[in-house]
Amino acid sequence: MDLTYRVVMDDVSMVGLLGRVTGTVGPGLVGEVIVRIRGGAEHFLAYAADAKERIGLGTVVMVVEHLPPRTVYVTAAYDG
Repeated sequence: MDLTYRVVMDDVSMVGLLGRVTGTVGPGLVGEVIVRIRGGAEHFLAYAADAKERIGLGTVVMVVEHLPPRTVYVTAAYDG
């Protein structure tokens, strides 16, 4: 199997998944989220998709971009 192809497929599978903020995400911060994937739950370093947005602890987020191996860009999943 071509590993480059596998990385691209892993990236695609992350986009659109929901997670929860476990370390505040925001301007000047590297946050953390937990996402259910591959039959378990994994932690990822997280940045806000909108560089001006601050996303607090416990907020449900959606992954909009994945930078392998452990970094994601997220946005709040629900308004409010």
